Amino acid sequence: MNRATPAASELPDLPQRREALAVLAAADSNDIARGLRQLDDGLSYSEPRPPEVGLVMLRGRIGSRGAPFNAGEATVTRAAVQLASGEMGFGYVLGRDREKARLVALCDALWQVAGRRDAVERQVLAPLRSKQKEKKELERARTAATRVDFFTLVRGED
Repeated sequence: MNRATPAASELPDLPQRREALAVLAAADSNDIARGLRQLDDGLSYSEPRPPEVGLVMLRGRIGSRGAPFNAGEATVTRAAVQLASGEMGFGYVLGRDREKARLVALCDALWQVAGRRDAVERQVLAPLRSKQKEKKELERARTAATRVDFFTLVRGED
């Protein structure tokens, strides 16, 4: 069977790559650029698909079992980058940030190079994960401070 795209079972690193792309998509473009500057040793790449902005339709379901319905549209920016060694990286981000889409695509391409993966993980992804974890913990703490435990209230009956 001849096919252009390998099946997911043929890509052992697919879950890790998905997780890395999720971290990059949630990150600030300045933070990604800062990490990439630490890696920059004369990176040579081309853009077979320059960053472009478009719309995607968001679909939803009520209670995860109902009939799907169109919930609305969202603006998305996508980019593709190809390293001189041949690896292709792709970046999809919500909004109109063309530079962020390009940076995500470049990180994706570099992550696919076995010799560079550890450096990308250490210099780019680890700081982003740490910052996102701190932000999430701060949000949890703020939310926990407003929690009301109704079972501890006294009813007022004697």
